[in-house]
Amino acid sequence: MPGFSYRQPLARKNPPRAEPSTDDDNSSVDIHGDDGKPKTFGRGIVADFKRTIGTHWVKEMTNFNTKTIAVSFFLFIAVIAPTITFGAVYAKATNNYIGAVELLLATAWCGIFYSLVSGQPMMINGGTGPVLTFQAVCYDLAKQLDVPFLTFNAWIGIWVCFYQITAAVFDFNKLIKKATRFTDETFALLIVSIFLLGAIGNPSSKVGLFHYFGTDHPHHEDMVEGDATYDYMTVALLSLILGLGTAFFAIGLRQLRYSAFCCNDYVRTIITDFAITISVVFMTALRHTVFDDVQVEELSVPDTFATSFTCCTEDCRTYWPTDCPAQAEPWGRRPWLVDLFDLNGNTYVIFIAAGLGIPAFILTFLDNGITWHIVNHPSNRLSHGDAYNYDTLVSSIMVLGNSLMGLPWLVASTVPCIMHITAMQEKDDKGEVTSIQESRLTGLLTHGLVLACIFALSVIRLIPLPVLYGVFLFMGLVALPGQQFYQRFVLLFQQPSKMEKNHYTTHIPINRIHKYTMFQFLFFGIVCVVREVKSISIAFPVMVLMCIPARLYLHPRLFTKDELTLLDGSPEEIETWLLKNDPEGEAVEKPSRSAQEEHIAQNGLKLPDSINDEVANA
Repeated sequence: MPGFSYRQPLARKNPPRAEPSTDDDNSSVDIHGDDGKPKTFGRGIVADFKRTIGTHWVKEMTNFNTKTIAVSFFLFIAVIAPTITFGAVYAKATNNYIGAVELLLATAWCGIFYSLVSGQPMMINGGTGPVLTFQAVCYDLAKQLDVPFLTFNAWIGIWVCFYQITAAVFDFNKLIKKATRFTDETFALLIVSIFLLGAIGNPSSKVGLFHYFGTDHPHHEDMVEGDATYDYMTVALLSLILGLGTAFFAIGLRQLRYSAFCCNDYVRTIITDFAITISVVFMTALRHTVFDDVQVEELSVPDTFATSFTCCTEDCRTYWPTDCPAQAEPWGRRPWLVDLFDLNGNTYVIFIAAGLGIPAFILTFLDNGITWHIVNHPSNRLSHGDAYNYDTLVSSIMVLGNSLMGLPWLVASTVPCIMHITAMQEKDDKGEVTSIQESRLTGLLTHGLVLACIFALSVIRLIPLPVLYGVFLFMGLVALPGQQFYQRFVLLFQQPSKMEKNHYTTHIPINRIHKYTMFQFLFFGIVCVVREVKSISIAFPVMVLMCIPARLYLHPRLFTKDELTLLDGSPEEIETWLLKNDPEGEAVEKPSRSAQEEHIAQNGLKLPDSINDEVANA
């Protein structure tokens, strides 16, 4: 997530810049397509293709190394956990028309397809809460209209596909590109908070580690029915140990990267890259060896690869055994392909679906666009370019395919995308990004593993659910500190004289920084409330979208141009401002000349004349 900050002194006369990528220098190439040329009538799609997949595909498919393997295993764990969790929620919301198997299959084929043909291969697609909520509403509406849910859902998906193609052809994505750090970090913090609450304990559901300490947890109720000696407190304590242990053991392993332990830099790098994988394997082994007799909650995954809906009769309108308890065996399972004309004679439903396709399109368009915008932030050092219009076209194909097969729609999933970016970055010992490996292989291998696990569901079931909660906690904790929004929020509780010196704490009065932070927190709160209230949660992406006009038209009335540049500007805008207003680099502490001279004298060093001149003029 965007975490751009100036922590080190800059040589203002000739400011050094970190290399944006391990690949060839593209400094002279417009990697974002902001060349002023029109992007409508499909020209944006063609330009995106040439700039990204047409230029870098071979390099991205051949840059295989140990980091590729490590990040693929990490992403597999990061992807499989929410996939199975969302699959269970989908099954409940749609009466098993869509379940864990459907979401696993959608994640696998869309991930492989996207890794091969997309313009932005660092993105990870998955199920999200807003899309789940919308499809649950569609299920209820289908019952009211007396049409099969999957047929109704398929027609909505067809219209969404049409609208996305239209958006790609006519460059609707130019609206998303107007977003700034204000919008990006408001949305990103919301997604991170969802992961953290999902790990620790969501107040609105029984999901999270601390809910195990309540006697009314569904797992406890199920276990007590079959075992009178079941002790819920033992299970709760072990679940907490497994969850927190998974998160903090992985964080501890990551800290080895710049330590003096573990032989050499190569070994430390391997351990760091495989940190979350090692942690998950260790905690899973601990549960199945030392604590094998404690009945902690396990993953709820199906036994075989088949559609989730078991039919009472041939028309597959009723679910066995719930709707036909007297029937000993189900007639069979629903087919993988949806019958588009099974409308009970209500052909007008196709046009109702066209209307519902509009908010569904807005939902998917914004979920994708905002996540793409966050990932393409300059602080992430991506150099292969963005492809908003081309990838909108790719997304439309995935929505269409999933709709026709009765699978859930997938969009760019913010936290896994950010974790992918972070895992592929190289940083110095001060945490500054120096380069990033942009590869298609990590996404390809990750979703290949997801596809393989569909045929090995019994192996996935071995991972305790609290361990996956630990993965959620790890992802949230690692992503949180990189956000300037979070950093400014922490400033509210710090003594001003002890605050870290950076470009905004030095040049902006602290009360103005607090005012900006509270204003952003207000928008964050509104978005959270809209998302949590089920009756209006479908409008959540629209509320995120409103952050863009608020930043463009409301902020300039409340804050000065300089304040907005330092708090919400791009790295280049901040650098330009500092070169103009802080040419001596006074925003951060610099070593005095006497200290430099003393170090040179003590070590018997003699600098070249050109360097001496630089020191003398510093």
